[in-house]
Order: sequence, then structure tokens, then C-alpha cells
Amino acid sequence: MSAHIYKKIEIVGSSPTSIEEAVNNAVAKASESIRNIKWVEIVETRGHVENQKIAYWQVTIKIGFTLDEH
Repeated sequence: MSAHIYKKIEIVGSSPTSIEEAVNNAVAKASESIRNIKWVEIVETRGHVENQKIAYWQVTIKIGFTLDEH
């Protein structure tokens, strides 16, 4: 077994419904162009306020994925 080498990127997902959905939206979008996603790390959570209510959630995450072996 070879050692795993990971790359980490930071992205922001959003959702009008929940923090969890914001994370899932970010991972789903990232998986369209990134292979081998292994983990996420939640870095920051924000709520955008409109008319004294949360209009949508923004969650900054770091996504870790393994690099292809050649």
C-alpha cells in the first residue's frame, strides 16, 4: 500500500434551508470536477440576514481529496 497524498481546497456553499444543506451543496458541486473526495472540514459558518431573518446560510469548508497515482 502506498502513502496517500492529499490536496485541500477551500470553497463556500450556500443554502436557504440549513447549514447541513449548504455543506452538501458545496460537496456536490465540487464532486462534479474533483475526484477522490475523502473529507470536509467546516471552517466558517455565516447567515445572511434580510428583513430581520436568515435569508440563507453560507458555510466555508475545506475539501480534502487524494491525488491520482500514476
